[in-house]
Amino acid sequence: MAYDRTLLSPDALQTFLAKHPAWTHEGGMIRRVYEAPSFLEGIAFVEKVARAAEAANHHPDIDIRWRKVTLALVTHDANGITFRDTDLATEADRLFDEGAGDR
Repeated sequence: MAYDRTLLSPDALQTFLAKHPAWTHEGGMIRRVYEAPSFLEGIAFVEKVARAAEAANHHPDIDIRWRKVTLALVTHDANGITFRDTDLATEADRLFDEGAGDR
């Protein structure tokens, strides 16, 4: 399956980061740490992200440390950040806000 590998322009990336201040750009990826109210709610959030990622065929690096879940996104086959990363980041934020993040 072919995907658009067009990298985000620096301006587009800065616009995303301005609208999503919890996300950072580091190491060539966009990254966010979420803190869930409990370990199990963090795991439930990871499952929701995993399902969204699978549906989009775009999988983040996920690190789980007790209640903290870190997502790191980059489009590896484009060697940088594309709309696929910012789309999944936006979806992860929505999933967190509707679940673990609103408690």
